[in-house]
Order: sequence, then structure tokens, then C-alpha cells
Amino acid sequence: MTTPHAPSLPAYSAFNGNAHVASGPLGDVGLALKRAAGADGRPLIFDNGTGRVVDLNLHLSDGALVQQAQGLAPAGDQAEPASAATDGSRSRGRPRLGVVAREVTLLPRHWEWLAGEPGGASVALRKLVEAARRSPEGLARRRRERTYQFMLTMAGNEPGFEDTTRALFADDLKRVRELTRHWPPEVRAHALALAADDKPPPSA
Repeated sequence: MTTPHAPSLPAYSAFNGNAHVASGPLGDVGLALKRAAGADGRPLIFDNGTGRVVDLNLHLSDGALVQQAQGLAPAGDQAEPASAATDGSRSRGRPRLGVVAREVTLLPRHWEWLAGEPGGASVALRKLVEAARRSPEGLARRRRERTYQFMLTMAGNEPGFEDTTRALFADDLKRVRELTRHWPPEVRAHALALAADDKPPPSA
């Protein structure tokens, strides 16, 4: 099934209960949610690249909140911080881009092929990963997974959730629209936007 095209989503979106508050860079979204969240609200920020909740402390001062937001790994294509390396060390090459050294296990013939590629094994592996991430199949898989994660958090108790999940992973967006018509409007709208957008969200 061909997925309808939608404009690429902002990197982050915030909800207070079932109400959409803001979308955009993490710091801006966090400040907007801090001002909108009431004592009885359920303030949540979502990474639109993964559909998962971002743990941002809304009780901090504005300056500290923005600083914390800047320190969190951004959505999109920016590299993860070098501190995420399993051995705590940076790789050689371009550490300012967050290049991380981790173990990769391959058969000898795989290493032989990689060694013959321009730039060596590391460059070849990065190119292969990027090509897979941006392939139609890779984008579709990420789209389904992020939509599911968002729906699980925001609509797990809504009517038809399980049937909606099955329709989502079957790429039946028409059925998803039908099954979600009684969901909170702004939650539904965001879920449909996540499900229909094949472009990775821009980096914050």
C-alpha cells in the first residue's frame, strides 16, 4: 500500500492530557508545556522520530530546562553523544560529530568485503546503515513503530486500540482512520500524522 505523503513533522511534540500544546525544538516545546501544564494535567513530550516520551524536568527554571533539553540526544539524524559508547571512549576520526566505537561481529568474508570499500569498514558500514534507514522499507518500519509507541502511551485505553494496532502494522491507514474516529481529536490527529509521514523528522 502506498502511504499518503504528509509534511515532515517537527522533532518534538508536547501534550497536556489529550490536548496538543506545541511542536518544535525540545527546549521550546518544554517551555510551552511548562506554562500550559496544570496541577491536574498529564504533561508529556514525545520524540516524533521514535514516538517515545522524553524525560524533561518541567520543574526546573526556564534556563535550566533549556540547558537540560540541549543535553538530551536530539531526534532525527544527529549522531548520539560519544559518552554513550560502551567502553566510555571516543572513536578515532571525527569525535566532534559524536562518532562512537562499538563492537561489531562479522564473518571473515564480510570483513574482507568491507576492507575493500572506499574509506574502509567504518565508512562502508555507515553508508549501509544510512541507506537502510532511508529506504522505503526502513522508513515505513520506523513510521509504524513510532506511531505505535505514541498510541500506546496516549490511547492504550481508547476503544479499538488493538484493532487499530493491527491495521497500523498492516499499513491499512484507511482502517486506522475509521477505528480512531472516536478518539480524542488532537491525539488522533497526531497519531495519523505520525502514521502518514514517511520523512524522518528534522533534527532539533
